[in-house]
Amino acid sequence: MTIIGIESLIYGVDDVAESTRFFEDFGLPLVETFDGMSLFRLDEGSHIVIRHKNDPDLPASVLPCTGVRAVVWGVDSQSELDKLATSLGTDRDLVRDADGTIHFATDFGLPMGLRVFAKKAVTSAPDPVNAPGHVRRLNQPRKWRLRARPKVIAHVVFALPDHEAASQFMIDRLDFRLSDNQRGVGMYLRADGTHNHHNLLLLNANAPFPDMDGTMRFHHANFGVEDIDEIMTGANHMVRQGWEASHLGLGRHRIDSALFYYLPCPAGGEAEYGADGDYVDDSWVPRDWTNPLFGYASFVHNLPDFLMRPPSWGVQHITGIEPSHGEDH
Repeated sequence: MTIIGIESLIYGVDDVAESTRFFEDFGLPLVETFDGMSLFRLDEGSHIVIRHKNDPDLPASVLPCTGVRAVVWGVDSQSELDKLATSLGTDRDLVRDADGTIHFATDFGLPMGLRVFAKKAVTSAPDPVNAPGHVRRLNQPRKWRLRARPKVIAHVVFALPDHEAASQFMIDRLDFRLSDNQRGVGMYLRADGTHNHHNLLLLNANAPFPDMDGTMRFHHANFGVEDIDEIMTGANHMVRQGWEASHLGLGRHRIDSALFYYLPCPAGGEAEYGADGDYVDDSWVPRDWTNPLFGYASFVHNLPDFLMRPPSWGVQHITGIEPSHGEDH
């Protein structure tokens, strides 16, 4: 076990105050604001950092738009961090902060960091689900919620001109695992120390979808909540606070099975409430989604034109790839 999840997402934004207000309404706990920077800390100990896009303290980045400018990955121990730093330092410059964080540029131009992460366990208690003939909740109403309070940063997504080469870098140099390949659209990657279906999705910037124009850009970040009720109370609260509603509304992906609700975000890209995704380990065999639209969603509340015709079945296991058994690297 080495990388155990996202420790920090560092945003470069047009308006720090507006972006801060968005994430407060979204349900992230604000820790402090100072010198034009806002810091949020989730229950697991991960962070969202908001800075102006021209802030000199932001890492240099090839990304042309606002949004996440750098990802800092959490590592489970100093010894594992040192191993990764030694490997990466063979062919690229490293910068080490006073707190021990290692900064570097990936082969595809995205700044990343590595930091020892004392990740905290979080507790969730989703309500049991009743169904005809299957009673899990007797004489017990569901919880009444007022708003969402995400506990974790589940994943982050970027669009890249060569998403396959970028994915191979993450696998070869940072020991990520391929969970699924949405053919021609994106590759879903899991950090070796997590069970999330994916912590990183690298999209094909040349895919035939809206906003995919060949340009490298931040796409969205996913924040984990308990269940559908928390997703929708969070969504309702955001609209009541005056934020733009989701274009797609509530949906569920086939790839990773997760419920989703994307909200346009003034910090760049979208912020996603997510729940009930798949958890996998090294015995998981990656799948090749030969029809990417089939993989995208099993349902969407606001049906877009590109899903108006039900997509045909298209998925198979990737041949020639055996499950990983967690060897030391």
